[in-house]
Amino acid sequence: MKIVYTLFAIFIILGTGCKTDKNTNSDTSEPTVSVQIDTAKARALPHWASQANIYEVNIRQYTPEGTFVAFSKHLPRLRAMGVKILWFMPIFPISETKKKGSLGSYYAVTDFKKTNPEFGTIEEFQNVIDQAHQLGIKVILDWVPNHTGWDHIWLKSNPEFYTQDENGNVVDPIDPSTGESWGWTDVADLNFDNQEMRKEMINDMLFWINNYAIDGFRMDVAHNVPNDFWKQATDQLYAANDSIFMLAESETTDHLNEGYFHAIYGWGMHHLLNDIAKGNRTASAIDSLLLEKKGAIGQGMYMNFISNHDENSWAGTIEERMGDGADAFAVLAATFDGIPLIYGGQEEPLKKRLEFFEKDDIGFKKYEKQKFFKTLLSLKSRNKALGNGSFSSPIIKVGDSDHIYAFMKEKDGDKIAVMVNLSNEKQQIRLSKAVTGLTNIFNGRQVEMGPGTIKSFDPWEYWVASNR
Repeated sequence: MKIVYTLFAIFIILGTGCKTDKNTNSDTSEPTVSVQIDTAKARALPHWASQANIYEVNIRQYTPEGTFVAFSKHLPRLRAMGVKILWFMPIFPISETKKKGSLGSYYAVTDFKKTNPEFGTIEEFQNVIDQAHQLGIKVILDWVPNHTGWDHIWLKSNPEFYTQDENGNVVDPIDPSTGESWGWTDVADLNFDNQEMRKEMINDMLFWINNYAIDGFRMDVAHNVPNDFWKQATDQLYAANDSIFMLAESETTDHLNEGYFHAIYGWGMHHLLNDIAKGNRTASAIDSLLLEKKGAIGQGMYMNFISNHDENSWAGTIEERMGDGADAFAVLAATFDGIPLIYGGQEEPLKKRLEFFEKDDIGFKKYEKQKFFKTLLSLKSRNKALGNGSFSSPIIKVGDSDHIYAFMKEKDGDKIAVMVNLSNEKQQIRLSKAVTGLTNIFNGRQVEMGPGTIKSFDPWEYWVASNR
C-alpha cells in the first residue's frame, strides 16, 4: 500500500549547546493532533533558504591557527562543496571566571558585541561575512540567550539581570524538571522576569543585524527560554530584516507554530538513526516515528543531522556511533524532509572527538568525503523536490521493508528517489511504485524500474536518483 507523508523529520530534544562535564538530556512530548496555524502567526521561510543546507563552523578547532583569517581561506572550497548557510559557533569573548579547561566554553559569553580576541577582531569577522556573501553564502550566529559567563559586563552593571537565590547570590542555570543545577557552573543564569535584561539582549542581537548584516541566528538552549521572550525578540528581529533565518536548539513545536523560528532540532530522528546503526531498531521504525508525530507542526521544519558539536564531543564520533553505516545515514539526513546540517570536518572525515574546552585541530588534509557531500548538496540545491519548509513536497514510500527505507519526492516536475539499506546485511525490497526517468547521481546510470521490481542492496548500500 502506498503511504504518503507530508511531514517533517521528527526529533526528541537532547542536551544543550552549552556543554559541561555532564551530558544532560531533556525530553519533551509533542501533541499528535493536527495543528491549525493562525495566519497572523505564519512565518514564511526566506526564499533564499528554500533549497539551503547548514554547515556548522567551530572556529577554534577548524584550523591550526583557530582564527577568522585562517578560516576564510576555506570559503571558496565550501562554496564549491555546495554550502549555503554557515552557522558559526559563538564567536564572542569567553569568561575566565569559573571557566572549564584552559580555554573555556564558547557558550560562557562576556560581551555579545565583541569577538573573542583569540579568533580575531570584529573587523576580521566582518571580512568573513563579506567574503561569504560575495560567494552567495549566508551567515548565522550562534546566540546564547539563556545565560552568560561570570565575567559578562551585566554582572557588574546589572546583577538584577540574573537569577538569584534567597541570599541574593547569582546562580548557574537550573533544570526546571528537577529544580537542581544542570552542572553548568561556568555560566550564570539570566532572569527573564527582568524586562530591561530582555531589552538589552534584543538590542545586542540587533547590533549584529544592523551593523554586520548577519543573516540570522541559531539560538542555544531555546527550550529553556520563555516563549513570550521569543515573540518579543523575533518581532523586532524580523522587523529589522524580514529575510533572516532562525534556528532553535529545541524541539518545542510552538517555536515553529507560533512563527518564532523556521527550524528546530532533529533529535528524535537522530537518536533513532543511532539506534538503527547499533542494530537496536530497524528502518521500519522511521515510519512509526512519523506516524506518532503526525500533525505536530503546521509550519516550519526540522534540522536533520548525524553529527554536531555536542554529539561529536560528548556522544561520540560518527564512526563510533554509526560505524560502516555513516554514509548511508548521511544520505538519508540530506534527502529527508527538513534542512540538512553538516558539522565542519565531516568532509575530511572527522574521526576523533574534538576537545570542547581546549585547542584541538580538526586536521584537514585529504577531504575524502568532500565529493560525496558536494554530490548531495548539489542535488539539494537544484531539485525542487528537496525543498525546505513550505517549499517541500511529500515523502511517497515506494516499497516496504524492515531494513531498506525507500521513497520518492516530486515537485513542479522535479523528482528524486532514495533507497538506503540501513543494516549491516544484504537486503531486498520489492517496489510498490514505478521508479523511472531518473539518473543515479553517484554513477550516472539511467533508472527504469517498474512496480514489482525486486532490488537487492549490499550492507549499508544507498541509492539516490534524480531527473535533474
